[in-house]
Amino acid sequence: MYQLLIDGRWENAASGKTFEDLNPATAEVLAHVAEADAEDVARAVAAARAAFEEGPWSRISGAERGKILMRIAELLEREADSLARLESQDNGRPIRETSAQAGIIPRWFRYFAGWADKIAGETIPVEGPYLNYTLRVPLGVIGQITPWNHPLLIATKKIAPALAAGNTIVLKPSELAPLSVLEFGRVCQEAGLPDGVLNIVPGFGLTAGRAICEHPDVAKVDFTGSTATGQAIARLAAGTMKRVSCELGGKAPNIVFPDADLEASVNGALFAGFIAQGQTCVQGARLFLHQAIHDAFLERFADKASRIRVGDPLLPETQMGPQISRAQLEKIHGCVEMGQREGAKLVVGGRYPDDPSLRRGFFYVPTVFDEARNTMRVAQEEIFGPVVVALRFDDEAEAIRDANAISFGLGAGVWTRDVGRAHRVAHAIRAGIVWINDYHRIDPASPWGGLKMSGFGRENGLEAIRHCTEVKSIWVNMGERPIQWYEGGTDVQRLN
Repeated sequence: MYQLLIDGRWENAASGKTFEDLNPATAEVLAHVAEADAEDVARAVAAARAAFEEGPWSRISGAERGKILMRIAELLEREADSLARLESQDNGRPIRETSAQAGIIPRWFRYFAGWADKIAGETIPVEGPYLNYTLRVPLGVIGQITPWNHPLLIATKKIAPALAAGNTIVLKPSELAPLSVLEFGRVCQEAGLPDGVLNIVPGFGLTAGRAICEHPDVAKVDFTGSTATGQAIARLAAGTMKRVSCELGGKAPNIVFPDADLEASVNGALFAGFIAQGQTCVQGARLFLHQAIHDAFLERFADKASRIRVGDPLLPETQMGPQISRAQLEKIHGCVEMGQREGAKLVVGGRYPDDPSLRRGFFYVPTVFDEARNTMRVAQEEIFGPVVVALRFDDEAEAIRDANAISFGLGAGVWTRDVGRAHRVAHAIRAGIVWINDYHRIDPASPWGGLKMSGFGRENGLEAIRHCTEVKSIWVNMGERPIQWYEGGTDVQRLN
């Protein structure tokens, strides 16, 4: 059984409750996990606050924090294969994907280890005999609530900068795939992270998640997940005026112009649409095809999508695993039926796999719609599954207008050989991340986050350090004249 990590100790929940963590490929119980609730969160926050205010984390230098982050990176490299296998069992992603992802996660800790002793303020030129300078100081206890689709990578994007900046953490991983994050807690202990600096409290949103958002000693909530949950978190956090960063839903436009390399853009669109079973917030779910290439592109795209190998995520030849849960599986199929009722043409998929051995798990085949209108619900609502909707356009202006005609604004793709057009369209699309002739690239140095209903705040790079710190302004009076505002006399004095 997996336990909670609180103040450096692995413990059962105070209530004694546990929950079952299912393997989505088989629907069988993979593990039992201690279920944190408000009492456990309160203990975790107390431990994090003590580690921040009284423990070694508040006293060691940035260079020492960096050394610990470097050790975490080294241990993650050692454990990469076992973590990848565990994550494939836990959330169903093919081992070829989780292995590739486990291989890059150490880069985040190395990158932010380099930042730990370089977080600096500024000296501000001000009027009069004064020195004014700023410090960037850690926020304190940061509550982090992470999803199931990229469990350890998304947790890493939050943990690494928060630790580099000197904060302490209470982390609630998704109850649907918590195991790799819990194993990461053991890695941190082995690396020498002081007790209480990282606390992990798996549980459910309505109990553990809500307690994190409402606790007055949590300075910030950093959340990745659905837009509806992000809205609820923002409302809860407002009660104690804590900071909030939210990376939320998306329905990304992936725009292919007639001069694009056809083979490269088809393969790129497949990657954009079906990586992680389509369970990613930047999924290229809306495929905009110019009229001139629509038929040729869609024929190749549909053929290749139909040949994606769906199966056991632990087999190296598998290209697509199961969806995360039966509820998500049924939601996806319901959205496909909705698209058909709306009049979109089902080109590929739209069903469960034929292989009876896969019907025990939560599998769905790659699905492609054509002849859709941008106003259809199937083209506007996030499905979070392997469903791509093709839409036609006639010119650049129409592509931009329709790409932006949605409430989300996280990612987008543009495929063209025309350099000017590539930059014009990238600048015009209302999204936080735009890829040109590529898709879903990420780096620890490059900001990641969305606009509109896709959230606010940024992960990665200097922006992440800024979101994990606050600015303190310090004034030093270097003049000889004392403040005499309430003394007699008619001399003009400074008010402020």
